[in-house]
Amino acid sequence: MEDRLKRIYVPMTESGFYILYCLQTPQHGYGISQQVKRMSGGAVVISAGTMYGTLSKMEKDGLIRFYCEEEKRKLYQITDLGREILDIEIRRIERLYKNSKGEDIDA
Repeated sequence: MEDRLKRIYVPMTESGFYILYCLQTPQHGYGISQQVKRMSGGAVVISAGTMYGTLSKMEKDGLIRFYCEEEKRKLYQITDLGREILDIEIRRIERLYKNSKGEDIDA
């Protein structure tokens, strides 16, 4: 993985994290926004501008790929590179959570 991509995406924005997380199964932008609302209990709302700008950037950087078109909606899916970035971010978040509970990283 390019160090440049790690610097760009880690740490991830909350919106970026949720978008990439939701694309573990093929999804379109509106579906992602609805899933994020459900997952976060309405605390996180991703605007259309943020959604489509992030999808475009992630596709250009190779984190996601076009999957298919369904009823005039583009579906995207995470790539191996995107999965690698997501895993790095999840480990980072888990480390932060453990540290906030007073746990050492090796515990």
